[in-house]
Amino acid sequence: MIEGRSKAAFKAWLEARPEAWKDRIEVVAMDGFTGFKTATSEALPGAVAVRDPFHVVRLAGDALDDCRRRIQQKLHKRRGRKDDPLYNARRTLHTGSKFLTERQSERLSSLFSSEKHAAVEATWEIYQAMIAAYREADRVRARTMMEKVIAALSAKAPDALVELGKLGRTLAKRADDVLAFFDRPGTSNGPTEAINGRLEHLRGSALGFRNLPNYIARSLLESGGFRNQLHPRMR
Repeated sequence: MIEGRSKAAFKAWLEARPEAWKDRIEVVAMDGFTGFKTATSEALPGAVAVRDPFHVVRLAGDALDDCRRRIQQKLHKRRGRKDDPLYNARRTLHTGSKFLTERQSERLSSLFSSEKHAAVEATWEIYQAMIAAYREADRVRARTMMEKVIAALSAKAPDALVELGKLGRTLAKRADDVLAFFDRPGTSNGPTEAINGRLEHLRGSALGFRNLPNYIARSLLESGGFRNQLHPRMR
């Protein structure tokens, strides 16, 4: 843990590592923060940057949510309520198509039967296509599926599909990093995100830390596997 979330902070930390350590790094999984990407490229030129699948899918999920909210406001001039079709389907829209129950499928069919929801349907289809690419067992086929999604989004999106236009521009800039995952199956910073989630909970419970060494020590105790040793279960 170091102070700062910037390219400079990350690059300085990387450059301070032993050369032998840096030479062993083959892959760097990361989120979409550009600072991490450029710092990695400069400090670890031999490593392959891979954009973590979770963050790629979350981009599409955010686009879907933004589109749903925009259409909701456009049609009803207010936020969604429990009886509004778009609001009622908000969780169903994020369910993988292969895992939809019969009731959920009927809900989406009813939602998409209205032309007023066409933008939401188009965004949902892209979201599902990206999920399908990551769930495809054949990595060659999976890469081709994702390439098609990125190519489709890279074309100028209709004005009505604002969110897909933004998503397309973002993916086009980091297409190599997104597609690199399919050449390096299993690459993920999921474990790091899990630890970070515990640390965020710790920081929230403590209402913030003023002393960095103390914060680091507390974080190691919280997420370093020492909890069972410090607090053995009552027998």
